Amino acid sequence: MAPTPQSLKEEQRRSANYHATIWDPTAIKSFTTPYSYELYATQLEDLKQKARNLLASTKGTGTAASLKLIDSLKRLGVAYHFQDQIQQALDQLNVDQNVVSDDLSTVALRFRLLRDNCYPVTADVFEKFKGGDGKFMSSISGDVEELLSLNEASFMAIQGEKILEEAKVFCNECLKILLGKMEKGKAEKVGRSLEVPLYWRMERIEARNFIDSYALDDSRSSVLLDLAKLNYNLIQSDYQRELRELAEWWTELNFKEKLSFSRDRLMEMYFWATGLSFEPQYAKSRICFTKYACLATAVDDIYDVYGSLDELESFTKAVTGWDVETVQELPEYMRVIFSAISNFTNELAQQTVKDHGLDVLPYIKEQWAILCRAHITEARWFYGGQAPSFDEYIKNGWVSIGSLGGLVLLCFVEGDSIADRFPNCLQDYSQLFYWSSLVTRLSDDLGTSKAEMERGDIPKAVQSYMIEKGVSEEEARDHVKGLISYAWKKMNEEIVDNCFPGVIVKLSKNMARTAQCMYQHGDGVGTSTGVTKDCIVASILKPIPI
Repeated sequence: MAPTPQSLKEEQRRSANYHATIWDPTAIKSFTTPYSYELYATQLEDLKQKARNLLASTKGTGTAASLKLIDSLKRLGVAYHFQDQIQQALDQLNVDQNVVSDDLSTVALRFRLLRDNCYPVTADVFEKFKGGDGKFMSSISGDVEELLSLNEASFMAIQGEKILEEAKVFCNECLKILLGKMEKGKAEKVGRSLEVPLYWRMERIEARNFIDSYALDDSRSSVLLDLAKLNYNLIQSDYQRELRELAEWWTELNFKEKLSFSRDRLMEMYFWATGLSFEPQYAKSRICFTKYACLATAVDDIYDVYGSLDELESFTKAVTGWDVETVQELPEYMRVIFSAISNFTNELAQQTVKDHGLDVLPYIKEQWAILCRAHITEARWFYGGQAPSFDEYIKNGWVSIGSLGGLVLLCFVEGDSIADRFPNCLQDYSQLFYWSSLVTRLSDDLGTSKAEMERGDIPKAVQSYMIEKGVSEEEARDHVKGLISYAWKKMNEEIVDNCFPGVIVKLSKNMARTAQCMYQHGDGVGTSTGVTKDCIVASILKPIPI
């Protein structure tokens, strides 16, 4: 029987032994950068105008030049400055079916860009690169650039596009054979593509890496390179300003003292927010998501490592009913987190009424209730000594990871895009959010499950599959990775089949991308050092030398 709240002493409570934050709020408030929009406004506008001229100049130069320029703008992190021009160029490329090149690199790039921007392009464009035996021509097998381009395009697949699955296998086999024969720079480029395809990469991290590789490209445009570097550095000034505001909010909550058992990960959660929407105009989204993620992380730690089952049942009841009387009967640490959730919820609801005229208060409360119900299910499994089946775990786990709540709340922040279809749109987006959240859950499990099992948590995706199927850890991890690939195809299918607002599509894809980035090298949230710290420093603190 689980101990009662009265009998549960502090030393009897579980602990995940999370390390203290490496980012002190005082240090966050002191972040500075020599780059500001006031100082560099003229230079930025000059470079943007030159880039517009460059885009205009590719109109009559053929498909390949236009495609390569658009791709470079996107990967350099500056495409948002030229949305209308890029849209016009893609509209034309979509119409000009007859001028499609016989060059595989160009065909694959065109397919990837059009599919990524929701144009109804089919994978049949690759049929002409197959021989009479139905397999891809052997002449392609030695061309690294064509293989890379085709490999990247293959990740745009929806379920059932057999030719893209064949392309992925073909490219993988050929590139792995060629890998040992390449010079270092090209080998690194190929290695990155095989490890994490371009379509799955976090945009801000890709921009930082691509700026370096683009600088070494003989065909680079000095205008685009200068624009990308300056723009990257200026965005850091936005991030630092937003972080100073968030550090004030976080300090006032005083979770360090009142909820000392929970993870203090303000910087990591803000970095996650930059993965969802890195552009300057999404400041409100970044601030909202960071607050939500910090609060949801504290809730997760209450259920996972600190609360007794009786306490957790009471907390779930209080949140589900949003019952102030029930809240007053909770232990102090639970009253603290409920108060923080309530203040955040009311603040967001009021702001959404003001900005978009939408009454979202009941829907925000519902998301907290949904999250807590998923957590209590896992707590009951733990305290009851139950090991859920793989399917049971997944059915609950895609919700308990918390990304569903984050996506729904960000819909409200970006309310102009949903105002004409609210609240029915939340149901319309449910499958898109499901597949995005599933990628988030599975990525988390691949990165964190070993540590969680060592401290005695319930079996997560990898362990559940090992136990149920009697397979090795490697086989189970491969199965989970296969499910991630499947979820991406289903996400692509939702996007192709539905006319979702662009911002909703972007948020859903970026939630999955950021999760894969955060958990690629282990627990990028629980452990703040290593790759996570390096990414945060590069994205937020360290300007690119100009």
